[in-house]
Amino acid sequence: MFKIALLLIGGKALRRQWWALAVAGLALMGLALAVIVDLVDGATAIAIQAFGLVFVVEGLLSGIGIITSPSGAGRVVCAVKAVILLLLGGLILDTPLRNEAVLSWLFALAFGVDGLFRLGTLLLVRFQGWLLSVLVGVFELVLAALIVADWPLPHGSDIPLCISLLLLVASANLMRIAFLLRSSSDEVALLALPVFGARNWYDNAPVLFGEDDPGDIDAGVMTVRVWTPVGSAEVASRRYVVDRYFGTIDVNGAFSTGHSALECLPHVYISHWPAQELDPQGRLVRAFRAGAENDIPGQFQPSYAAETALWRVADKKVEFHHFNLRRLRAYWAGYRQEATYNLTNRNCSVAVAAGLDAALEGVLQTRFPWLRLFLLLLNPDVWAAGYIRSQAQTMCWTPGMVLDYALALRRIVDKGRTPWPVRAMDFFRRIRAARTVSTSLP
Repeated sequence: MFKIALLLIGGKALRRQWWALAVAGLALMGLALAVIVDLVDGATAIAIQAFGLVFVVEGLLSGIGIITSPSGAGRVVCAVKAVILLLLGGLILDTPLRNEAVLSWLFALAFGVDGLFRLGTLLLVRFQGWLLSVLVGVFELVLAALIVADWPLPHGSDIPLCISLLLLVASANLMRIAFLLRSSSDEVALLALPVFGARNWYDNAPVLFGEDDPGDIDAGVMTVRVWTPVGSAEVASRRYVVDRYFGTIDVNGAFSTGHSALECLPHVYISHWPAQELDPQGRLVRAFRAGAENDIPGQFQPSYAAETALWRVADKKVEFHHFNLRRLRAYWAGYRQEATYNLTNRNCSVAVAAGLDAALEGVLQTRFPWLRLFLLLLNPDVWAAGYIRSQAQTMCWTPGMVLDYALALRRIVDKGRTPWPVRAMDFFRRIRAARTVSTSLP
């Protein structure tokens, strides 16, 4: 979550005030320790109420989005977010909905599902350094078991414990990023910092000298195109979660993972294919290993037109109007120097997701970076994008995950172009217009 927010703000706005990030990290650590040991009278209650209030406020803002969203799909997303956030806020705050046992079970469920998913994918993919992530998954399962067992802490203490753990992780990330910013030069992209490079997916992060050309900002349209596994194959039966995020078996028994591409005409077309047809039948588990033994020759498609002529049209697309073309071109120039393809470590979706991150670095740069950071951390779309990103780092980027990631980032970036007070005034104008229409009807 912090990484996404800092990436969108960019290193230029943050480097000269790296110390402020370190101070914020120390403050979060102090708050976490105060909650754990309850050093300050009422600190636990204050932290819980503040945590619940964030959910309620964001739920109300998502409710406003039901009316202000221009599309039907956007209104559905806002409605679902509003219901979930308001429900969580009501369970946490001192309201008639408050139920510590239910909330504890929800936390346990979240930790348990995430831990099982993490361990299952890690045993399958086994990328470099995967054993450390296994320990994180085991810790999540142990924590979930302790919450369910109501031992050694009662349910009333589960919420402060979970909040304090989240604060400790956030403080560690903030302080690490702060000291990395201090030691890096202005030309180095944030994506090149070690904190972003756990899987070596950002080895081609751009190093740019001089100021950006104004013509490279918002230069046309950047389109993420996705061929979902179901949309790119004929299937006889559906397994919705598996089909959406991993792959599907078509009517001929072949395994289809879908495909991702990124287009910015006429400058960039990112599409990475294997040079030979993948046939994991009979050795599907081994095919998902991220090691060099599964590296194969790859190739790059020249354009969307050429790709559709060879295959079929994409069934999903996400358009961005606010991005940095210079950073996108620099990233792609570096990435395409090597065509090696790996199903779970250097695939089409890895290329697109990394290119998307490169193009969006610094697009929400502002004279007041700390205010922007605070507002971004209150945005549930930032949480969603951060969670998707963390899951991809545990397993791999897939077309379904790229689609969800791009949708979340577009909602963040597009809203960043229009200040919240402007959107609020537009909301009230829509309300007045609706009332005028209703009163004029016979």
